[in-house]
Amino acid sequence: MSKYIVNNSTIETILGWIHGGEIAIPEIQRPFVWEASKVRDLMDSLYQGFPVGYIITWRNPDTKLKDGTHAMGKKILIDGQQRITAMTAALLGKEVVGADYKKKRIRIAFNPLEERFEVANPAIEKDAAWIPDISAFFQKQFNLFEFVHQYCTKNEGADTSRIGNIVNHLVNIRFSSLGMIELSHDLDIETVTEIFIRINSQGVVLSQADFAMSKIAVNEEYNGVDIRKMIDYFCHLAINPADYHAIKENDTSFSGTPYFQKIMWVKDHTDSLYVPTYSDLLRVAFTFKFLRGKLANLVSLLSGRDFETREYKEEITEASFRKLEAGVLAFVNETNFKRYLMIVKSTGMIHESLIRSQNVLNFGYILYLLLKDQGVEQAKINRVVRRWIVLSILTSRYSGSAESTFEYDVRRFHQASDVEEYLKHTEEGELSDAFWSNILVTRLNTSVSSSPYFHLFLMAQIKSGDKGFLSKATEVKHLIEERGDIHHIFPKKYLQSKGYTNRNQYNQIANYVYMQQEINIVIKDQAPEAYMKKIEEQCQQKTSKYGEIQDMNEVLANLEACCIPSGIFAMNADHYEDFLQERRILMANKIRNFYYSL
Repeated sequence: MSKYIVNNSTIETILGWIHGGEIAIPEIQRPFVWEASKVRDLMDSLYQGFPVGYIITWRNPDTKLKDGTHAMGKKILIDGQQRITAMTAALLGKEVVGADYKKKRIRIAFNPLEERFEVANPAIEKDAAWIPDISAFFQKQFNLFEFVHQYCTKNEGADTSRIGNIVNHLVNIRFSSLGMIELSHDLDIETVTEIFIRINSQGVVLSQADFAMSKIAVNEEYNGVDIRKMIDYFCHLAINPADYHAIKENDTSFSGTPYFQKIMWVKDHTDSLYVPTYSDLLRVAFTFKFLRGKLANLVSLLSGRDFETREYKEEITEASFRKLEAGVLAFVNETNFKRYLMIVKSTGMIHESLIRSQNVLNFGYILYLLLKDQGVEQAKINRVVRRWIVLSILTSRYSGSAESTFEYDVRRFHQASDVEEYLKHTEEGELSDAFWSNILVTRLNTSVSSSPYFHLFLMAQIKSGDKGFLSKATEVKHLIEERGDIHHIFPKKYLQSKGYTNRNQYNQIANYVYMQQEINIVIKDQAPEAYMKKIEEQCQQKTSKYGEIQDMNEVLANLEACCIPSGIFAMNADHYEDFLQERRILMANKIRNFYYSL
């Protein structure tokens, strides 16, 4: 069976199909992202008769209705939306929605004397040689003879016949041919994606979430349009809350619905710890409600696919949209979202800089929604979700085949008679004594400051309320929140002067510590044995050059909290390698104690 059909259609015909609903624009690429100059260049290419590429549609399968008849599937515009939107804006004078969600006109001007296009501007509007908006040529009431007469009157010396031919040529670009590739509904997402990449000259990759959004957006019968907008606007407002009023004013049909009321709160939400994309939101809602991990399956279910009979049934489409809507509503629910964030923060993950994997946060939210939906008591939900988030980071659980692991985990939790027992069983299998004493210690042997294991150590410090290195009152939490700097316990310049010139040596995370900048400046490039001796003197003399600590008991407590070996008082470059190994062991022990305290 052919994977696609290639046809040629005129621009006027394709625009008519879109207007009539035969081709549905899913708006997965909203808002309109082209610069006005690119619209101008497209008009010039059409005028010159140059090819402007293909548009790609993917036909929704015909679904079987309860009475045995079939509903014809619409064609979904997969690629070419920006070109079609540009043509609609320039030729028909339609408004487009900009990046700020405000509607605007893109006016393309034309100079018949020079046969040149430009983006309209005040200077062009005052120049009689220019037509400031070519959409005037495509209005039903446009009269070519009358226009040519008026134009030549305003522009002395203009040849009437030549101007008439040029304008007629411009008007006829609506009959220009545009290639259309219609992909078969039988194709799976992977094949559609591959075709898209190979055809698209820019190599833009559409994700499975994009295809899912397209399926949602073209469905009017089961609130698909509103579901898509709820997803899109929630994620946009989470990043750009200032666009709230533009969205409300420009999309009055949606802003008057209960769906809009349910996401309004996010415009006042300033926490940036978990800022989901539409892909994140879709994945969480889908996995939570369908107990599946592969978004490709969502596309099939929204199409009505029966995985056993391989038929497409309307009742499956309806049930799938109902479940997805429930999942999306659960995700955007203010109480759910904020309670989940509180659980995340209770792990010590208080700043986005501590997050390496969005998948960890996504599955944490899936687990929260699932357990809440099952009626698990809140205290138990808190404990399980907290530990699972940290366990996922410890074991890099979602760094590989995330979709498959999502599905495995959500189904096991769903089937578990006691979720805490299931968690304990997982811990016994993955967090053995060997993991804590050997594997984790080895993973701490790295120079990557963004290592998730260093982040876990910092989370442990935050959870314990630890102070920064040699700080009396300033906590690690405050240093991270204020974007403080990470410093070296064995100063970098000191190590370099002793032959440690490789950055992988002096930048070991076991040599990292959060420290107040003013203390680091005073330490400068001294050996630990040198500056720690001065700390001892400070405690004896009650001075404050190296921070505010003036009591040796506080110094020792600070060293312990920062997992710095007590032998630091006598350490120099000769002891550096031993120091690193000893501190890794101390850091691993702190992370272990932190985990089991959650």
